Amino acid sequence: MKAVICTKYGPPSVLQLEEIKKPIPKKDELLIKVKTSAVNSADIRVRGLAVEGFMKIIMRLVLGFNKPRKPILGVVFAGIVEEINNETSQFKIGDKVFGMTGMKFSSNAEYLTIKENAAILSMPDTATFEEAVALPFGGTTAIYFLEKAGIMEKKEIKVLIYGASGAVGTSAVQIAKIYNARVTAVCSKPNTSWIKELGADEIWAYDEKPIEEITSKFDIIFDCVGKMDKKIAKKLLSSSGKFVTVDSLDVAKESKTHLELLKKWFEHKKIKSIIDKIFPLEEIIQAHEYVDKGHKKGNVIITIEQ
Repeated sequence: MKAVICTKYGPPSVLQLEEIKKPIPKKDELLIKVKTSAVNSADIRVRGLAVEGFMKIIMRLVLGFNKPRKPILGVVFAGIVEEINNETSQFKIGDKVFGMTGMKFSSNAEYLTIKENAAILSMPDTATFEEAVALPFGGTTAIYFLEKAGIMEKKEIKVLIYGASGAVGTSAVQIAKIYNARVTAVCSKPNTSWIKELGADEIWAYDEKPIEEITSKFDIIFDCVGKMDKKIAKKLLSSSGKFVTVDSLDVAKESKTHLELLKKWFEHKKIKSIIDKIFPLEEIIQAHEYVDKGHKKGNVIITIEQ
């Protein structure tokens, strides 16, 4: 099968499309024919070892010292069940499914195996493969951090979403509105109109006015890109407010429960998939180069034709 191999840490050019053996499912595993994957911040961080200071050492210890031990990147997938190694499976051959592989990565390939009790579900009824694969990464991350900050515990809650135009940010805006929050979204001026369409109550264009000029106080501030000045965030919090950021050792775990929420919300038209660009697997380097620029709107999708 075709798979993208991360040969070492570095720029997008370290990625190589190779022919490797098709995986064989073990007991209680499914073999998935992958139709779509994505390039997310997790892939960029691993490929480029894009962390600072002592975190580089920790990442090398966890992921592999000179190159990733799991050389096929990609943490989300949508595809078709091709083989089942469990007589009592909840799935059947031909089912359209989507999910997350987490630290096992492996979705930038024509096939992958995954335990059926892992973060995998049948796709939303109305979703395309591209729409389905755009849900898990940003959606589960947003749910995790918003819940951690206590979004379900308060009424009339005010939330600031910093970095509202990426995969996590676009999900966070929509999910915060599901919980009846009043949402202020921080993004660049060119993104203000379509972020408003996602339901944000107020838009703050950071390239027009510095966020230090914001006068409101917030119950939750969610930094979706890990770049917000923590001193500024502290000044913008209410007395009992909470600041959460993706720039921490705390990461969202892949969760079937969160996938079920995202599926339900999508089917009830409470959230929608935000897709910026679509690249074929053969153009994985170009996809990483585009995401590296740091200006993607929502998700960058990889299509895989067998």
